[in-house]
Amino acid sequence: MNQARRPHILITGAAGALAQQVIERLRSTCDLVAVDFREQIYLGDDIPSYCIDFNKRGFEDLYRRYEFDGIIHMGRIMSSQETRMRRYNANVLGTQRMLDLSHKYGIKRVVILSTYHVYGAVAYNPALIDEGAPLKAVGLSMDLIDSVELENLANIYLWRYPDLNITILRPCNIVGPGVRNSISKLLASDRAPALAGFSPMMQFIHIDDMADAIVLAYQGSHKGIYNVAPNDWVAYQHALEMCGCKRIQIPSIPPVLPKLILKTLNMKSFPPYLMSFFKYPVVIDGRSFSRTFGFKPKRSLKEIFRFYRENKKPI
Repeated sequence: MNQARRPHILITGAAGALAQQVIERLRSTCDLVAVDFREQIYLGDDIPSYCIDFNKRGFEDLYRRYEFDGIIHMGRIMSSQETRMRRYNANVLGTQRMLDLSHKYGIKRVVILSTYHVYGAVAYNPALIDEGAPLKAVGLSMDLIDSVELENLANIYLWRYPDLNITILRPCNIVGPGVRNSISKLLASDRAPALAGFSPMMQFIHIDDMADAIVLAYQGSHKGIYNVAPNDWVAYQHALEMCGCKRIQIPSIPPVLPKLILKTLNMKSFPPYLMSFFKYPVVIDGRSFSRTFGFKPKRSLKEIFRFYRENKKPI
């Protein structure tokens, strides 16, 4: 009797810590191919790995060679990386090409990792933001435009090509071992800036829980847009305290002043384009994802903060 064919899955953003966690969860049951825009990494002899630009001809060759059943797209370049134009080419044009090829080659399942930053941080945000809320980030910062455009693009394909079964995930702050985003660098610092008079509520999800969420999303058959967040939150300055960070209070007005101070102190982990997220709360409602996919985070805030308290690095 012929052995059943294992699912063939393309994993993008493979150099990231989150993608590698997802790969570890799937490698025993699926045939994986790993790609990254930035670098080629070795993941074992059983997983082909490529450093490739989605907009180049060689990317389509992978679809022909490996006959993918599905794609988990975690290749979004963060705003702290690369120039604005390179980010746009990778995040928006690269994703568009990936989705066009997915339709052309009959892919049956696509999971796209987005970010809660697309909602934008404004003073009049509702207490809990659900998936139907407008994406205000595009009006606040040029550095988040490509994140919003990636989402808008994925939305168009979600409805235009229902056969792709696209699920878009908007997680809260992903933190934990190996994570190199802005908030993780702040929590790992001995000294971390805070805007004087502001301590917005924030949500944090452990990288292990987020990897579990992505695998659940892929294995499920529910397309659409979902926030991914635990049902608890904490004030930013209290989170710093719990992580053992010495808080550096930065004046918030006039608006140019905190940017000048941070530049002088060389605090790159507190980027100007995210300044409003350290002023106003952006608390997302993750209940729809939890109900639909049976997801419940295992790692508590206490456990997350203990990791950062015990693993300090200078900012």
